[in-house]
Amino acid sequence: MSRKIIITDKAPAAIGTYSQAVKVENIVYLSGQIPLSAETMSLVSENFREQITQVFSNLAFVAEAAGGSLKDTVKLTIYLTNLENFNEVNDVMSAFFQKPFPARAVIGVSELPKNSLVEIDAILHLTS
Repeated sequence: MSRKIIITDKAPAAIGTYSQAVKVENIVYLSGQIPLSAETMSLVSENFREQITQVFSNLAFVAEAAGGSLKDTVKLTIYLTNLENFNEVNDVMSAFFQKPFPARAVIGVSELPKNSLVEIDAILHLTS
């Protein structure tokens, strides 16, 4: 079984004891991304839509570094500090994904790192 650590400077560097992603055979486990700019390592905005857009962009950069793309996503877990943003999640997600959509869970939490409003992790299945 091959195991490879995935690192890209296009997405924010890990701010703890974890890797951006780990690839095992043709499965890639992407660590949770929050809406940090890779250049400044600070939140891109206080606006929810801008934050979730940045998170999906960060995930896309990590997926690309692993040899895939967001279309290879089979599972997303989305953490929100305010579940009233649920409809906006669907709206923004439709700009990054087409049918058939990946499996997904949305979980309300009281707090996220750096006071972000959203965090998302993902699992990819690479077919090529």
